[in-house]
Amino acid sequence: MTSFRVNSTFFTLVSWPEVTHFSRVTCDPKKEQNEAVPHLPTDALAVVIWAYLRLMVDSLYYNSLTNSDVVMDSLLEPIIWMVDLLTRRLGAVFVCLVVILTSTILVVVYVVLLPMIFDTYSPSWIAWHITYGHWNLVMIVFHYYKATNTTPGYPPTMKNDYPFVSVCKKCVNPKPARTHHCAICNTCILKMDHHCPWLNNCVGHFNQRYFFSFCVAMTLGCIYCSISGRNLFLDACSAVQSPYQTPPFTFRDEMFHKSIIYMWVLTSMVAVSLGGLTIWHAVLISRGETSIERHLNNKETKRMRKHGKVYKNPFNYGRLNNWKVFLGVAKKSHWLTRVLLPSGHVPFGNSLTWDIYPIRKDMMPV
Repeated sequence: MTSFRVNSTFFTLVSWPEVTHFSRVTCDPKKEQNEAVPHLPTDALAVVIWAYLRLMVDSLYYNSLTNSDVVMDSLLEPIIWMVDLLTRRLGAVFVCLVVILTSTILVVVYVVLLPMIFDTYSPSWIAWHITYGHWNLVMIVFHYYKATNTTPGYPPTMKNDYPFVSVCKKCVNPKPARTHHCAICNTCILKMDHHCPWLNNCVGHFNQRYFFSFCVAMTLGCIYCSISGRNLFLDACSAVQSPYQTPPFTFRDEMFHKSIIYMWVLTSMVAVSLGGLTIWHAVLISRGETSIERHLNNKETKRMRKHGKVYKNPFNYGRLNNWKVFLGVAKKSHWLTRVLLPSGHVPFGNSLTWDIYPIRKDMMPV
């Protein structure tokens, strides 16, 4: 028997020769079947497992630079790896799901909602519904297509005449400012915001405007369908709750009621959830930061506050200028041609340097 020490506590276990003999006998297929195989005592095995678990946790704090965030990242690494794998494998499925759900809502709108509008509203309101509805539809389709098919932007793999602030630990390539590595795409993304499974694409410098415009257009479209179909939804709910209708509903009537309920419930849920996401991204854009930079800036703000200093985001040009940079607005007419209408213009700059935007210097915050 031998004793060893774990965290200032002495434990008595079987001797090391007995353990090695146990492993050698159980793992060697050439041993005779009738040879006696020693077994570790239950209490000793429990102590060994506990010691290994404590050693695994203590090894995470291998130096003074390690903190609780690093420990949690290490412990959650298997879960994050599994989520990234599923997202990578099911990306095309999510895109198909968006297309299918949007198509079913369009069918209900054209077959059920528009005929009700034609029979209920005045000609001026009918013209407004047709104009707004189709403008909203074009904005949704255009920006979703561009967001899924536009590359977010990748940094050059070789160092050229551009400044880079670090080297990626995953792909070992130069990283310009605001560049981050995507574990799902397995590459660095310029001005990475996040990886969107509903786009099967990363949201970065060259497609972030398409992503945000799609979110706005889809939210407005869902709100429009929810408000326009509210009365039909209430009537359909009353009809479904009356099983002893005289005369009984036909199959067409039942499908009519169920389709109205389906449209209203789905559009209302998407309007609330996607609307909240859209508002959050609007706040980030106003601050001149991405989703990833939000966490980094919060940590840097807390760190600087401990030293009695104030951290300022170097990419915050002021609320109005941040929106101009994000939307690519250089003159007043661009608010119509580049914001309210579909536009495939590229954003300002190349995301390698951040001092070339056509914004007046006197408008920048000091």
